[in-house]
Amino acid sequence: MMINHSSATEFYLLGFPGSQEIHHILFATFFFFYSVTLMGNTVIIVIVCVDKRLRSPMYFFLGHLSALEALTTSVIVPVMLWGLLLPGMQAISLAGCAAQLFLYLALGTTEFALLGAMAVDRYVAVCNPLRYSIIMNSHACNWVVIVSWMFGFLSEIWPVYATFQLTFCKSNQLDHFYCDRGQLLKLSCNDTLFTEFVLFLMAVFIIIGSLAPTIVSYTYIISTILKIPTASGQRKAFSTCASHFTFVVIGYGSCLFLYVKPNQKQAAEYNKIVSLLISVLTPFLNPFIFTLRNDKVKEALRDGMKRYCQLFKD
Repeated sequence: MMINHSSATEFYLLGFPGSQEIHHILFATFFFFYSVTLMGNTVIIVIVCVDKRLRSPMYFFLGHLSALEALTTSVIVPVMLWGLLLPGMQAISLAGCAAQLFLYLALGTTEFALLGAMAVDRYVAVCNPLRYSIIMNSHACNWVVIVSWMFGFLSEIWPVYATFQLTFCKSNQLDHFYCDRGQLLKLSCNDTLFTEFVLFLMAVFIIIGSLAPTIVSYTYIISTILKIPTASGQRKAFSTCASHFTFVVIGYGSCLFLYVKPNQKQAAEYNKIVSLLISVLTPFLNPFIFTLRNDKVKEALRDGMKRYCQLFKD
């Protein structure tokens, strides 16, 4: 236990409850998800870089989204897997905890900004196709990506700094598998009401702010698609947006439940479930969402496999 009024210099992650046998099963399950996530997102990045048919803004953004998904899950899952192998609590330093939380939030914020940009890209492609190549030129796309990454990392400096300015004297045991902000606030002996309110406002600004262009874009996209006279034309138009729309629903849905609420100190079990959705399930589904629902990506994958098999035979 911590001495009263002294701040923790390291934390112990409690991880998942249960016996060592259950932990081994969870380790095998999450290791499989993590391996597939890394391989799937890496494959997407490679084919976007090497296949000339995927040299368009949509796939340029997709490559960066896949990189963000791979990095986000790599910030959380290796620590979680190591904790499942250890017979007891896992120690993490104060600096390590701050770094993990910052990277996790910064990468997530960058992803939200990029998803909003991808929605605008789909709006231009569907609603203004004749000017698409002019509006979404390579210069504009590069700036969109640069601004998204800068916004993601700069916007999370103060929230993480404010969190670790608190005094953690109640305990040094975090009931989570990573350094979750809500659980950190529970350990503080300071009055965190103002900090929680500011963090809530920032979460609203980031998540709802990036969701707004998505909602507006898809309102115009759906309206435009419904005006297409043929059913085949409607299906073709919507197929260009289906993957992005599916990812938006999964990604925003889970994050809204976790971050956009005034009280950050919700139950640890609730936190763990939603965090697993964000850090494990969503990155795992990303390659399947963008390959199984996209004909160009599937075609590029098939051709790549054929070339690889041909080289192997030779």
